[in-house]
Amino acid sequence: MRDKRMTAADVVAELSDGMTVGIGGWGSRRKPMALVRAILDSPVRDLTIVSYGGPDVGLLCAAGKVRRLVFGFVSLDSIPYDPWFQRVRQQGGIEVREFDEGMFYSGLLAASHRLPFLPIRAGLGSDVLRVNPDLKTVRSPYDDEELVAMPALSLDVALIHLNRADRHGNGQYLGPDPYFDDLFCMAAKRRFLSCERIVDTSELDGPPQSLLTNRMMVDGVVETPNGAHFTSCVPDYGRDEAFQRHYAKSASDEDLWPSFVDQFLSRGETGYQLAVQGMS
Repeated sequence: MRDKRMTAADVVAELSDGMTVGIGGWGSRRKPMALVRAILDSPVRDLTIVSYGGPDVGLLCAAGKVRRLVFGFVSLDSIPYDPWFQRVRQQGGIEVREFDEGMFYSGLLAASHRLPFLPIRAGLGSDVLRVNPDLKTVRSPYDDEELVAMPALSLDVALIHLNRADRHGNGQYLGPDPYFDDLFCMAAKRRFLSCERIVDTSELDGPPQSLLTNRMMVDGVVETPNGAHFTSCVPDYGRDEAFQRHYAKSASDEDLWPSFVDQFLSRGETGYQLAVQGMS
């Protein structure tokens, strides 16, 4: 079996301008933040980001990497909105396509099954159809019920973060929720998994359902300890609420933001982790 270990820089080297990049996790939970920070350090731009968004979206918007955002929400969980997302959306700085969370899921599922769309009731009778005028409805051939034809959310690249993985791409989550990281992988042409620790395959024990990815679903594995910070990666660590408040305060004030960038985002991943340790 192939050894798929690589670095975050190797992952980013596979990205190019204009790609559609899906980012796993949920809000401010188990986001592949080390990979996101590696994108910040790169010249890649004009990305379409597909995400149940959290600070991944905010940081990429702050760095001018996003041309278009496809999302179900963008939240920091304990803080309702990511400030950078709020600002760029209010200013019309990015194109947006907002879906109901269930519609978003159906779009990933359609892409993972290589289908052009899947029918779903979510969205009917709501403003989702008004703000997405290109969405179409279909009639069931069995009872003529009208349904939304949710288009596939096909991805060029998927980025996810799990607790453990082996060098072949078999990945395991140890927290309470898989989110939809497996669907992100199956919806993408290239799939990259960062993890807290790379272990031998024999150490990936536990409930079978915790083995979220198999080696056929992953093209590269990156070991990034504390790589989901400041989002949560339970049980390895919870969300760093103090840091998240510091991020949100800095992101809300254009005068404070340059200092945040200088302290945490301008010195690579090692510099970031050292700065976080210094803050605590």
